[in-house]
Amino acid sequence: MRKEKRFGAGKKSLTEDDFQTEDESQAESRFAQYVFVIRELTAREIKRKYARSYLGIIWSVLNPLLSMAVMSMIFSTIFKRNIENYPIYYLTGSIFWGLFTESTNAAMTALVDNKNMLIKVRLPMEIFPLSRCFTAMTNFGYSLIAYTVMLVVLRIPFTPYMLMIFLYAVLLLLFSVGTGYLLSVFYTLFGDIKHLYSILLTLLMYASAIFYPVESTSEIMQKIIKCNPVYNYIACARKCVLEAAMPDAGQWVKLVVWSGGVFLLGKVYFHKMRNRVLQKV
Repeated sequence: MRKEKRFGAGKKSLTEDDFQTEDESQAESRFAQYVFVIRELTAREIKRKYARSYLGIIWSVLNPLLSMAVMSMIFSTIFKRNIENYPIYYLTGSIFWGLFTESTNAAMTALVDNKNMLIKVRLPMEIFPLSRCFTAMTNFGYSLIAYTVMLVVLRIPFTPYMLMIFLYAVLLLLFSVGTGYLLSVFYTLFGDIKHLYSILLTLLMYASAIFYPVESTSEIMQKIIKCNPVYNYIACARKCVLEAAMPDAGQWVKLVVWSGGVFLLGKVYFHKMRNRVLQKV
């Protein structure tokens, strides 16, 4: 039997279905507000990044192109016998590495940088690191424009496998968001983590085989590189673009486990430390 609650004579009865509808509409309204806030924060970060630049956001396209040109001149003669289409090999690793480093570095300081909004405005804390990661993803999208130009210039044939690069980018974004959640809490509680993380990034960069072939290293080093999660995303992206092939089952398992596992770990830890972070900020 349906329950009813009456609020005064002559007024319409409200059923449980009415309350459920109201709750759903409120949830949808909050979700729309959060999406709006993330979009505005992302736009603000992009505008701030290019505020003093005449070319503005065009640098998001020019930067990977110029970087590719410099690195190609330096390393093409060294690895030209080992790597076919070296510029694309390098550029693939560079844009994926850029997505990871930009998102995690920016997410790390997101809570401290927005402490006034965090205290005064009632918003979920995770919105701030999340918006920084979405900003990095937006810049990654601009970098793909330069990437596509180079594919055309170097006459790399298009294959359906190339579309998989978007899936790898999303998986890397999940991994980066989880890492960003962890780093944002660590940085709030222990500011020196920023300097330690920069050292760790240097190690990860050289262990990601961005500008050299993995086969040119020793067997032990190859095992170390393949344990690096960022390298796995880069290797899969190169495989679909340069080899027109899908990663094997083992690589898929690594991608999913790293992305899902680190994202859930970061989210759970972020929520667990929420009160302590608010006190520290």
